[in-house]
Order: sequence, then C-alpha cells, then structure tokens
Amino acid sequence: MCRVYNTIGCLNTLQLELVKNNIDEFNTLDEIIHFQKNYHFYREQIISNHQKIIEQEKIYIENEISELNNLISERITDLEEELRQKLDYLNQEIETLFKINSKVITAIKDYWTNLLIHIKFWLLQIQFSFKIILFKYRAKKLLSEKNKRFEYLNENFQNAVNESSITDLQKCESKNETITSLNNTIYGAIGEQKVQNTLKKLPDNCILINDFCCSFNPPIYNKSTNDHIYSIQIDHLLISPAGIFIIETKNWSDKSINNPNLRSPVEQILRTNFALFILLSNNTGNINKLFFEYSWGNRKVPIKNIIAFTNNKPIEQFQFVKIVTLDELIPYIKYFNASFLEDEIEMIANFLLHFSEQRKNYSKLSMQ
Repeated sequence: MCRVYNTIGCLNTLQLELVKNNIDEFNTLDEIIHFQKNYHFYREQIISNHQKIIEQEKIYIENEISELNNLISERITDLEEELRQKLDYLNQEIETLFKINSKVITAIKDYWTNLLIHIKFWLLQIQFSFKIILFKYRAKKLLSEKNKRFEYLNENFQNAVNESSITDLQKCESKNETITSLNNTIYGAIGEQKVQNTLKKLPDNCILINDFCCSFNPPIYNKSTNDHIYSIQIDHLLISPAGIFIIETKNWSDKSINNPNLRSPVEQILRTNFALFILLSNNTGNINKLFFEYSWGNRKVPIKNIIAFTNNKPIEQFQFVKIVTLDELIPYIKYFNASFLEDEIEMIANFLLHFSEQRKNYSKLSMQ
C-alpha cells in the first residue's frame, strides 16, 4: 500500500475553519452534510425542546408558588416560636434569681443585672419583629416575581419560547451559514478523499504527500508567463518509480466545468509544475547531485501533471496535462517506465517533506 503523509488539503482547511468558528461537535464529514440537509429539522427540534423547557418551568413555578405560601406561614410561626422560647428562658433566669436569695431582689432591681435582663427582653422583641418584617418583605417580593412569571408564561407562551430559544437558534443559524460558505471545501474534501483512496492502492514503493504547500522568498519568476510565484499548493504529490506526479482533484459538476469564470486548473497545475521543477533543480545537496551530477549529463526531472475528475470529466484534452477519471488514474501512472530507484524515491520524498508547510490543527473531524 502507498505510504501517505499529511491530511488532505480540503479536510485540513475545513478543520481549521470549523475550529476558528467554534464548531466542534462534528466527528465526520457525513455528520456535517447531514446537518446541512436537515437544518430546518434541527431548528424545529430546538424550538420543540424549548417548548418543553417552558412547560416544565410553568409546572415548576406553580409548585414553587404553592410551596412558598406554605413555607412563609411556617417560617413566621417558627420565628414567633423561637422568640417565645428565648423570652421564656429569660423569665426562667429571673425566677431563678428570686429563688436563690429573696433578699437580693431589691438589689437586682437597683443594679445592672435587672437592667440587662430587661434590655434583652426589649432587644429580642425588636430583633424578631425586624426579622419577621424583613422575611415577609422578601417572601412577598419573591412570591410576586414567581406569580408574574407564571402569568407571563400562561399568557405569552410562544413569546417565552422564542425568548428561550433565540440563543440556540442563532447558534444553529450561524453554524449553518458557516457550513454553507464551506460547501466547495466540503465537496472538495470528498473528491480528494476519493483520489487518496485510489492512490493508496499503489505499492509501498510509492509515497503520497497530501496538501503540499510551499512558499518562496524571494518569489520564483516565470519569464514565459511574466509571473512571480510566491507559493504553491498541490492537492496530491506522488513520488513513484515512474516519476513525480502533480495531481489536482476536481469534484466538479458539468455546470462548473463549463463555467468560464472559474480559474483554469490547467493553468494552475502548469504554474505549479514550473515552481516545483525550480525547487528541485536549484537546491544544492543530494537532490542536486541526484539529477545533475550524472556522468552522462544533466538528468531529466520527470514531473507529470494530472487533473483527476471525481464526478464529471471534460471531453477536451490539454497540452502537458492529463485529464483522467478515478478509474483511469492508476493505469495512467503505471503506464510509465521506472525512472527512480527506491532510495531515490525516499530521498526526493524526504526533501519535499522538508519544504511542506501544512498547517497543524486540533480538530476531531475526520472523513469517516
């Protein structure tokens, strides 16, 4: 089986965009497509869930109101009983003083002990009166809020549901808008995955680098097209005994194929081919020696261009670029005679991987 490096480009882009937009609940591409196709169902499900939430809130508040009325009465009774017990305790203190020594009674009235007991009586009654007043005020306020909310839910049920669900609906809508904006990337990922699965059937002396990205500083200048090339991106870069294959994937419909406003994939791949050739031929070291320091002369760098169409394929043929379907992809690669030895394949792959700039991400999204 062909050895594979890097995540396919469209999947990597999709992962990065979803992470950037805080969308992390999807595990597979199928789940994203299912969400998109059933978006209106998910909206209705959110509304239905919040209808249940509001119904449950009504029941809960109704029970709370009933319990509060009982609790208020019980709490006031408890406070009054607590006050009575404390006053009884103070009375017992006085009676105890009388029993211990009746001669002391006159002295108690004249001194601080008697005064303090009376102050305690006075303070306790004030304290508990305040407690009861404060409790009644807070209980009345809470009960009023509960009653108002209950009345509102009864009279404005749908408004309450709308208010409750608005945040979830906005998140759902935003998620759908983000996914819709990534439609081309989603279906591009499906196409690239099909091409990768096809190429993986090649033997293990082939190495596949997905989403090969490389920047150039200074840029590469192509005199024939008067183009400064600052960077390239290749969907699939295959290094095999038959040479290096630049493979661009297009999961296009007939409408896209016949749309003159879309960028020509032929021009794109020829531009990439030129930059890759310069990258391989202008570097010193083992790669340079491999291709140019051969005893017979300068060695040819066999870089071939393929555009693989996974859906519809144009009937036209183009110079220097092979247009193939998925079924035609491997037979075309196998058509060519071997140009590289296995150690040369490893050397070229390691060299190119050194320049690969695929962005890293931490998304759980996968193809399956």
